[in-house]
Amino acid sequence: MSFKPPLLALTALVLAPLSALHPTSGLAAPVAVEQLHSETARLSDPDAFNYIIGTQTVSPAYQFTKEPRLVETAEAIRALGCSVIKFELARRYARTNGNVPAPTAGIDSLMKLARDEPSHRKVLDMPFAHFVLWAHTFAEGLSKWRHGMDKPAQEAEYRELYDLTRHLLTSYDGSGKTFYLGHWEGDGLLRGTVALENDAKVTPEAVQGMIDWLNIRQRAVDDAKRDTPHRNVEVWHYTEVNHVKLAMQGRPALVNRVLPNVPVDFVSYSSYDTQKDPAQLKAALDFIESRLTPKPGLTGRRVFLGEYGFPAIHHNPQEQDALSRGVMRAGLEWGCPFILYWELYNNEVDPDGKQRGFWLIDDKGVKQPVYETHRRFLAWARQHVAGITRQTGKPPRDADFRLEALRFLQRP
Repeated sequence: MSFKPPLLALTALVLAPLSALHPTSGLAAPVAVEQLHSETARLSDPDAFNYIIGTQTVSPAYQFTKEPRLVETAEAIRALGCSVIKFELARRYARTNGNVPAPTAGIDSLMKLARDEPSHRKVLDMPFAHFVLWAHTFAEGLSKWRHGMDKPAQEAEYRELYDLTRHLLTSYDGSGKTFYLGHWEGDGLLRGTVALENDAKVTPEAVQGMIDWLNIRQRAVDDAKRDTPHRNVEVWHYTEVNHVKLAMQGRPALVNRVLPNVPVDFVSYSSYDTQKDPAQLKAALDFIESRLTPKPGLTGRRVFLGEYGFPAIHHNPQEQDALSRGVMRAGLEWGCPFILYWELYNNEVDPDGKQRGFWLIDDKGVKQPVYETHRRFLAWARQHVAGITRQTGKPPRDADFRLEALRFLQRP
């Protein structure tokens, strides 16, 4: 949704010197740096399983503890039972409703934010299996690329994504964790606004700028994976689309102008334009998938629901829950890798101070019916997976888990 400008052994690792130019990129290589990495414990089998359904925390408008907001909300998402969490890594990490209230000296890149800022490091160390991250670089921000990217801009963007990927692969080597590096709603970035009427802002310059930007980011992730020995840890790159219904009508959007020209690993769909109609939602997912370029080595569905939600200003708690169950069922049936509710705490507040109500837990600390649906589902899912694992010696197949999950969500 829119945001307001939205016992571990420590070992020293010196990054091996790299050539002045990466052979496949033509971009300047990152400077070698000395870093401390923690070899994190491997995730337990219950934590390693992908339960698909989860939530996220971005710019929460309130909190209930003295912990930094990122830590408080991550701990609440963990307590809910999720194996996936989504949050933002960005230059704007420190502000009133940001991940932390105050900046840490010396942090000027995504890698340093992940490595050196205590709250971000603490959350990345938590036993989540999947981290979906808005990785908005310090160098390029959200959308400087709309007016083109010169060589220095390309090199700076590449360097931050490359260094972050290398850090994640080395720090979490052997852990079983997977990291997805992406961005906020791409059609909002492409248009300079989320407004539907701004077709004129989808200029050839903006389209090419976004193509260049996403290709640079994908190349940085791919190169870092190639250059970094790692095992049982993964990093992928994704783009996020949000005006898919508009594109299906033939109007210009990320999915039909940009996506066919970028070999991204995954696509996140911020699905507010179709979320109320399961058939239309599935048609939009099909449309996105049809525009993806093939990725050798990646099988299965590559489009996930990165955002959906029904604000309390328009829906009572029972409607909020019922509509959310409909999205969950549609996403499970289609095969989405993740179905992520926006969000744990509301992030949008009207000028008069009224909370718009994109929440699982409201500003009074009341857990909503849709929270209870998530809690019950995840408790059932963990118990179900543990039972199958005890009986067969291995967790259930994804397809079998989805069938049982759909049966569970049909219950009152």
